[in-house]
Amino acid sequence: MASALKALSEAEIARRIPTLAGWKHMRGAIRRTFVFTNFVESLRFVNKVGRMAEAANHHPDIDIRYSKVTLALSTHDVGGISKKDFDLAASIDARSGGRKRV
Repeated sequence: MASALKALSEAEIARRIPTLAGWKHMRGAIRRTFVFTNFVESLRFVNKVGRMAEAANHHPDIDIRYSKVTLALSTHDVGGISKKDFDLAASIDARSGGRKRV
């Protein structure tokens, strides 16, 4: 059976992105950078995100730069951004502990 998951239109992405604090639509993904006080905190956050991503079977691209962690979400199976990306972003936000974003 074919998946009902599909890429969102540019208009739908533009409508949804303001519902996620600090996330931006750029270069084919939704992205957010989280800032921590040190590298160890960054790694703890990445491990938490990894567990969430594994549970959702949806894995972000992760870039760690000492105290900054940038997440990029897109759905490769549909060749764009899907509802699954927005759902995972919202879950990450809910569990991020109010970390500063850039």
